[in-house]
Amino acid sequence: MDGILPLIIIIYLVCHIPAIVMLALGLTKLKTKPETAKKLLIAAGIYFLIGAGICGAILK
Repeated sequence: MDGILPLIIIIYLVCHIPAIVMLALGLTKLKTKPETAKKLLIAAGIYFLIGAGICGAILK
């Protein structure tokens, strides 16, 4: 059971890193390109929900 915690952390990061990157990009482009930023923020939110569902199912 010593190797399970790093595996869980890696799975969690794989599920959430793309959403974090999209969130950061959306927030930085909010003033220059609001239409693109809106799409990125919506996609990041959906990715967070899906990632949380997948990680929740794996960790259950």
